Amino acid sequence: MTDAEFAGSEGLATAQPSRGDSNEGAGARIAELEASLAAASAEAERHREEWLRAKAETDNVRRRGQEDVAKAHRFGLESFSSALLAVKDSLDAALTVENTSIESFKEGVELTARQLDAAFDKFSIKAISPIGEKFDPHRHQAISQVESDAEPNTVASVLQKGYLLNDRVLRPALVIVTRARSAPG
Repeated sequence: MTDAEFAGSEGLATAQPSRGDSNEGAGARIAELEASLAAASAEAERHREEWLRAKAETDNVRRRGQEDVAKAHRFGLESFSSALLAVKDSLDAALTVENTSIESFKEGVELTARQLDAAFDKFSIKAISPIGEKFDPHRHQAISQVESDAEPNTVASVLQKGYLLNDRVLRPALVIVTRARSAPG
């Protein structure tokens, strides 16, 4: 080795850290990585706890919703049934009267009918009384036809009222529908 090469290699030796410096740098780097890992683990655990709480809350909301639906099915008719009890009481009272005249009996029936109409109004039950309207197969059930000068497929008479619950047909009206008069011959 020449003096120049020796001087160059000696310069390299002085530029490199000593083995003690290398261990200290690696130890600091390891400590830094361990601290970062611990912070990431803590953050992951925090996220896991939050997820578990959110999952538990979602399960509770789902369970409460299912219970509410079950209660609605079981007790959904409770208020309607309560409204009908007054009608039932009136009918029972009418049956217990011994000496009644036709007029008082009629008054009692009218009162009971008004109570029933009030219960129907309270719960959005409306009668379908379509005399003179165009026949609607979704709301009416035609029993027969009658010849008439009126426009064909018009409701001529109602045999039995139909009923709607919030604009949904509970029972279609039984009707007689008009048809055009046939030509004589």
